[in-house]
Amino acid sequence: MTTRTVCRFLYRRFSSTAAAAVRPAAAEVRSHRNDVFSREQARQRGLYPRIEKIEVSMNGPGLHGTLLIMNKGMSTPLSCARHLTEYHVNNSVLALVDGELWPLHQPLTQSCSLTLLTFKDNDPTQVNQAYWRSCAALLGQVLETAFKDTYTVELLSTPEVPVTAGAFCCDVALDPQLDSWTPTDETLRSLTRGALQLVQQDLPWEPLEVAPSVALDVFSHSRFKQKEVERFAAENSKGTVMLYRCGDHVLLSGGPLVARTGLCSQYEVTALHSLGQGPWGFHRRAQGLSLPAQLMAHHTVWRKLRQRAEKLVQEPRNEGATESPASDSSPPPSGP
Repeated sequence: MTTRTVCRFLYRRFSSTAAAAVRPAAAEVRSHRNDVFSREQARQRGLYPRIEKIEVSMNGPGLHGTLLIMNKGMSTPLSCARHLTEYHVNNSVLALVDGELWPLHQPLTQSCSLTLLTFKDNDPTQVNQAYWRSCAALLGQVLETAFKDTYTVELLSTPEVPVTAGAFCCDVALDPQLDSWTPTDETLRSLTRGALQLVQQDLPWEPLEVAPSVALDVFSHSRFKQKEVERFAAENSKGTVMLYRCGDHVLLSGGPLVARTGLCSQYEVTALHSLGQGPWGFHRRAQGLSLPAQLMAHHTVWRKLRQRAEKLVQEPRNEGATESPASDSSPPPSGP
């Protein structure tokens, strides 16, 4: 039994080292993902060579009866908001299109009813969950570029945890050379600064619904993400998956993200927990806390929320779940 355990350990170490040796530089991987994303985005836009008009019936306070004439395959819910007021442009987070959650930057392909969603709606549950998911996506983007190029960084899953969990989180597997590395308070502050820089840039999360083959090409350098693509496609009745791009970072998401990074206001990375050895290396769980600009908290309240957000978040067990947080991860991140 001991010999078998040692062999498994050595296999993981050597296979991880070999993978790191053949894996392209992080900048090259990002460039490849952006190129594939841009090509598919251009292809989809080319499906509408002629300008065709669609009717968008607006719903919401003060908007009932408002009818907008928009461009099929080109106009988005955000385009519609720009025909209304500055309030709708600045405060809209997501949309409902014929009752379906819809990213603000995703083109409308047929006449529809449209409701713009904000953080101050009577029932903001779906908006809050999308915000939490977006904050986790932002954390993953920071982690991917936070370490030296000499280290590999593999983003794993972003566990779908409710806002009531107290923190959003993102799982990663760092380079085997960092297995014994212990994050410090300065590490967390540095990650927070990186996130706030992205918030200040007010970058859009560009959505792109694609066939699994396109997503597999995007993530051709990540075995974990390829498995995740296959799982998401199998769970989607249309057989497609949703990609997003924020700056030069392309990600896979299991649900809608909010319109832009600038919707985040108070944002802090609160913990980087060790989860132990897993299928993709040594797994860690980064956690954070955030509130949107419309819901700022007093510093005393924030301090209490932060203390709670430091505690390890446990991913809820869903009956349909096929992967554990530990198994939802890929190659390791770069070093501090």
